[in-house]
Amino acid sequence: MHRISWYKGDDPSLNKELLKGSTGTMILSLLERHDLYGYELIKELERKSAGVFALKEGTLYPILHTMEAEGWVESYWTEANGRKRKYYRITRAGRTQSERKKAEWTKFRGAIDLVLGEGNA
Repeated sequence: MHRISWYKGDDPSLNKELLKGSTGTMILSLLERHDLYGYELIKELERKSAGVFALKEGTLYPILHTMEAEGWVESYWTEANGRKRKYYRITRAGRTQSERKKAEWTKFRGAIDLVLGEGNA
């Protein structure tokens, strides 16, 4: 399990427990849209979350390496403007994992909403 050290908020200790395991799901979801290199992943996650999540490189790359080992993403190098960049793309197995994790998250969120009185039960 990766330590979550990237939440921007008043009390990050509350969110570590809430977000454990969600980092990979968010990364896979971003990669479903298009291939990204590490810095782009960090910036896109921050942008999509309205600045709430600010992943650090020291958190991102171990997660990506684990995902590569699991066969959920693959990487490739490309050069643009004289700079080499390592891009990540989601694999078929990664898409399957992403759908599974999104379904789990939806079920979990729905159950929490029910307990908190926000859902229909």
